[in-house]
Amino acid sequence: MRTPRLSATTGLVLLTAAATTLTTGPLLAQTARTPRSAAQAKPTALESGVDRLAASPAVVAAMQAIQKDNAWTLDQQASICEIPAPPFKETQRAAAYAQRLRQLGVQNVRTDSEGNVIGEIRGNRPGPTLLLAGHLDTVFPEGTDVSVKREGTKLIGPGIGDDCRGLAVVLVVAKQIIAQKIPFNGRLLVVGNVGEEGPGNLRGVRALFNKTLKDSIDLFISVDGTGIGITNGGVGSNRYRVHYKGPGGHSYGAFGMPNPIHAMGRAIAKIADLEASTKPKVTFNVGIVTGGTSVNSIPFEAAMDIDLRSESAAALAEIDARLQKTLRDALAEEKARWPNSKAALSLVIDTIGIRPAGTTPDSTFIVRAALASARSMNLYAPLTTSSTDANVPMNLGIPAVTLDGGGVGRGAHSLDESYDDRTDGYKGPQWVLLVTLSLLTQR
Repeated sequence: MRTPRLSATTGLVLLTAAATTLTTGPLLAQTARTPRSAAQAKPTALESGVDRLAASPAVVAAMQAIQKDNAWTLDQQASICEIPAPPFKETQRAAAYAQRLRQLGVQNVRTDSEGNVIGEIRGNRPGPTLLLAGHLDTVFPEGTDVSVKREGTKLIGPGIGDDCRGLAVVLVVAKQIIAQKIPFNGRLLVVGNVGEEGPGNLRGVRALFNKTLKDSIDLFISVDGTGIGITNGGVGSNRYRVHYKGPGGHSYGAFGMPNPIHAMGRAIAKIADLEASTKPKVTFNVGIVTGGTSVNSIPFEAAMDIDLRSESAAALAEIDARLQKTLRDALAEEKARWPNSKAALSLVIDTIGIRPAGTTPDSTFIVRAALASARSMNLYAPLTTSSTDANVPMNLGIPAVTLDGGGVGRGAHSLDESYDDRTDGYKGPQWVLLVTLSLLTQR
C-alpha cells in the first residue's frame, strides 16, 4: 500500500459537469501539487492527441463498456479480496489472478520465482514495454477473516481498497483492450505483484526489475489506492532494528557495569535531537523499544526499531550517516560512564527494510500523459509523493507513476476497511485505461 498521504477531510476532488465528489487517495499526507487547470491554457499537442484518442471508436466503446459492466469490476474486486494473501503467502491469490488473466485472453501468463503473476498483451506495431501492476499482498496475518460485506455501493473487508481495487482495475483495463481490439504500439505487461506492504519491502517489484524482466521495462504504472491522483515522487525509507547487548546482572550486586537500556536511552535522546530538513523533507522515528527481564536486573539486551524517510536519496543517505554515528556515540558514552568495568557492551544494527527514494519529474512524458488523460475526462488529478511500488523504477531512472483506482476508500490496513464506488467509481479504471493507451500511442 502507499504510505498514507491524503486524509479523508482533504481528499481529492473529481470535477464533473454535474457535481463535485469527495474522494480519498491512499493514506499519510506527503505533498500534493496542483497541476495546470484545463481552462488555463490552450491544449498542448499531447492533450489534443489524448482528446483524439479518447474520441476514437474503440476507446469510446471500451469506456462505455467499463461503465456498463461496472458490476463485473466490483465482483472481481470483492472476490479477489476473499482470497487470503498475507505477507509472503500470496500463492493462493496469485494462482486465482493468473487464471483470471488467462480467461480474459491475456497471453503468456506465468508466475516468476518471487511469486509475481505476469501476462502480456502485444500491440500492433513496435514500441515501448509498459508494465501495469496491482499488488497481491495485504498486511493482514494468516487466519484473518477476509470475507467482504456489501452495503449499497460500499464494499467492506480487509484490503478491499488496498489493493484489491488496483488488481480489479488492471483486470478491467486488460479486458477492454482485448475485447475492443484497441490498437497500440509495443507491449503491455499486466502484473499482480507480491511484497508491496511493509514486511515485503517491495520484493516483488525489485525482482521484476532486477531479475525477471531486467532491462526490458520502459514505463511503469502501479494502480494502488482510491480516488483520482498521480504519485510521481517516491518517499524512500531506511528501517533498522538496533540492539545494545551486554552480559547483564543483578541491579545491586553487579552495579557498575554498562547497561544496554541506558545505552539505548542515550541513543534515543540523541536521535530526538537530530536536525532534519524540510526541503527536502526528512523524518526520523523510534517506533518500538524492547528489553529487560525484571526491575532488579541489569538487562542483557535492549532493542529499538528506527524508521528514516525522505523523498531525496541524498538527504536520506545524509540522515542515515548521522544516525549511525549517533548509535556508536551512545555506545561509547555508556562504556565511558563505567571505566572500571570489564563487562562487554556491543552494538548490532540489523536492516529490516530499505525502500529507495526517487522521482519521476513533472515534465516527464508519463506524468504529462496522466495529466492530459485526466483533463480529457474532466477529472482533477493532483501530483503527490508517497511510498509505493513505483519507488523501485523511479530510483532506477525508469519513468514510473502510481495511479489511484477511483471511488472512495476509508480505513486502509484495518479490518473494517471500505471502498465506496458511489455513482462514478468506474471513472477510475476509465482513466487508467486512457493513461495506458496514451503512453502506448502518443509520442
